[in-house]
Amino acid sequence: MFTNTRRRFIQYMALAGVGSRTLFQTGDARAALFEAKESVGLGGPWPEMTYRKLGKTGFNGSRLVFGCGAALSKQPRDELLHTAFDHGVNVFDVGYSEYYGDAEKNLAPFLKQKRDDIFLISKAPIPAGIEFDEILDMSTAKQAAKAWLKELDRSLKTLQVEHVDAYYQMAGNNISVIANEEVYAAFESAKAAGKVSHLGVSTHQNAENVLKTMIDTDWYSLVQIAVTPGGWYDWNDRTILPGSPPMKDIKPLFDKARESGIGMIGMKAGRFLAGRRFLGWGNPDAFDKYYDEKIARASLSQFQRSYAFVLAHGLDAVNADMQNMQHLKENHIATATSQDYFDIA
Repeated sequence: MFTNTRRRFIQYMALAGVGSRTLFQTGDARAALFEAKESVGLGGPWPEMTYRKLGKTGFNGSRLVFGCGAALSKQPRDELLHTAFDHGVNVFDVGYSEYYGDAEKNLAPFLKQKRDDIFLISKAPIPAGIEFDEILDMSTAKQAAKAWLKELDRSLKTLQVEHVDAYYQMAGNNISVIANEEVYAAFESAKAAGKVSHLGVSTHQNAENVLKTMIDTDWYSLVQIAVTPGGWYDWNDRTILPGSPPMKDIKPLFDKARESGIGMIGMKAGRFLAGRRFLGWGNPDAFDKYYDEKIARASLSQFQRSYAFVLAHGLDAVNADMQNMQHLKENHIATATSQDYFDIA
């Protein structure tokens, strides 16, 4: 009796401590209560993470990729990083400071402890200064490639590591850049120097043509691509690209990319559901018409359903921007159990 009372008292004190800290950090009362319950073991079980080989990298990566950008851009979140790792997440994605603020700096302490156990990705844009449908000339390509590698060196210094596993062309939407030999030669020089092992692209625009070009070059090991159950994501309008086929019809292209050795990582799978703040809550039912009864009846949120769906239709993993423990666990559950709701691989 006394022991049980004492245990409950300790739990309540821990709940109060963790909850107060999280509320102060985030201003989100719901997230604060969730993290407090998790901290004392009252949040329910986490399913075992599932994994997929990420293309030519050969790495057996978790199907949930921790997107470090927003979560770490302003402050360290070591407890979030370690919780993700402890529950099987082993791929961490970050990027250059002009876009992601202090994310690389705030990831560094975690890397000091876990670097050998994770797959680390960073990225920066190739500053060519051209539109997506223009051709990159030789002189501009050399300058742009040099600047891109300079960002890699700065990222390595900020991350306090000597090597990243993959380096992306961020916001890569121009196929002449994707297929440019000067840019590829720059990557090869960084690889020879031991700074990076694999080349990738992260893209929100012109994604179909970008992916086809990547396949043709045979240079790339990874792509991070914006796609939803309803089709390609439109970065400009934060919606589904007009005229896009649904994802089930894009799957053959994704399968072809995987067969060529490109690991497929999705992003923005559920972003359209959230909508735009000034227009209201969003579009929670936008993807329902793409779901069969099994996934529609699953005990998942609309966001979780979108993640589970894209993983079953051609992606190896999804990158999620998780700024609190609740989002982390919800995304973990969706990605770890996605195979339970579909008959296809």
